[in-house]
Amino acid sequence: MDLGLKDRVAVVTGGSQGIGKATAVRLAAEGASVVIVARGKEQLDEVAAAIEADGGRVAVVPADVSTPEGCAKVVDETLRIFGRLDILINNAGTSSRGPFEAATDDVWQRDFDLKLFAAIRLSRLAIPHMQQRRWGRIVNLTNIGSKQPAAQSMPTSVTRAAGLAFTKALSKEFGKDGILVNTVCIGTIKAKQHETKAEKLGVPVESLYAERVKNVPLGRVGEAEEAANVIAFLASEAASYVTGTSVNMDGGASAVL
Repeated sequence: MDLGLKDRVAVVTGGSQGIGKATAVRLAAEGASVVIVARGKEQLDEVAAAIEADGGRVAVVPADVSTPEGCAKVVDETLRIFGRLDILINNAGTSSRGPFEAATDDVWQRDFDLKLFAAIRLSRLAIPHMQQRRWGRIVNLTNIGSKQPAAQSMPTSVTRAAGLAFTKALSKEFGKDGILVNTVCIGTIKAKQHETKAEKLGVPVESLYAERVKNVPLGRVGEAEEAANVIAFLASEAASYVTGTSVNMDGGASAVL
């Protein structure tokens, strides 16, 4: 299926690894020019080299999107390099969770800045450029805990729930401009953060994954490339009548739609 992404320009935050990296690769393979964003330039350069080796068009923008300055840099550089911005994938963020009483104001603020305010600021900067062409796609990455929060799931479950509301509100306001806004709610997907956690616990990452998939009907952990396929669809012409919705990317684990 041709997703109709040739010559579109996409920004992918958190693009140096995991779902962000896989999404950037997928969009580039579909003919989009991709701007990959993260704080570390070295990893971004490695992803860019892989995309370019396959004939893709890519630009690297090292930036901290938890700050207003970082968000402005991303959009300014995208416009300087490619002259337009059609697709915004708000993927930056890691899982921050633990006992409620242990989460300080600083922990809460960092999580809101990285996951919610980054999406707010980048969308605010990107939307006027999408309005000019009456075409745009915004895909916000959240998680299944935003719909069904568990004990000791904060602040992530709360900031991600805010991301759901943000997605729905944007879709209502800017649908008239041809801008479609959706969210993908992530379950357990293979990622560096799980490897890091396993290392801290002193256990093989496979045992960590085995514990996590006990309640997954498909019986396995998801791959970043599988998430990228869903994101690419939502960012494409093929999803031209899909907006204001959420897709659970969790192997059937969530008890709610």
